Amino acid sequence: MKIKTLLITLASASTIFAQDAAQAEQPSALASFLPLILLFVVMWLFFIRPKQKEMKKMDQMRKELKKGDKVMTAAGIIGIVTNIEEGSSIITVRTGSTTLIDFEKAAILKVLNAEPKADAKAEEKK
Repeated sequence: MKIKTLLITLASASTIFAQDAAQAEQPSALASFLPLILLFVVMWLFFIRPKQKEMKKMDQMRKELKKGDKVMTAAGIIGIVTNIEEGSSIITVRTGSTTLIDFEKAAILKVLNAEPKADAKAEEKK
C-alpha cells in the first residue's frame, strides 16, 4: 500500500512539474513578435527611409527645372530643356540642332549643369 501511494504521489508531482515547465517555456506575445518588429525597423532604416529621401530629392530637382538646363533622361538622352508646360508634366528637350523631344518630367534623371556648382561648393568647404 505504501508503494502504491508513493507512486501516485510521484506521478502527480511529475505532472505538476511538467505543467510548470511548459508554462515557463511559453514566451509572451510581445516576445514572439519582437523579431518581426525588429526586422521591420531595420528594413525601414536601411531601405525605405533612404529611398523616400531620394524620391523627395528627385521631385525637388524636377520642380526646379527651367529653360536652358542641360538634362539627362532615364534613357540616357542628353539635351537642353526648351519648353516646360505649366499645366502638365511635359517638357520639351532639344537633343540636336533641330530635334525636339517631349518627355514626362518623371523621365528626367538628373540635371547636368547643376553638378559643377555642387562640386565647387564642396571644394570651397575643404
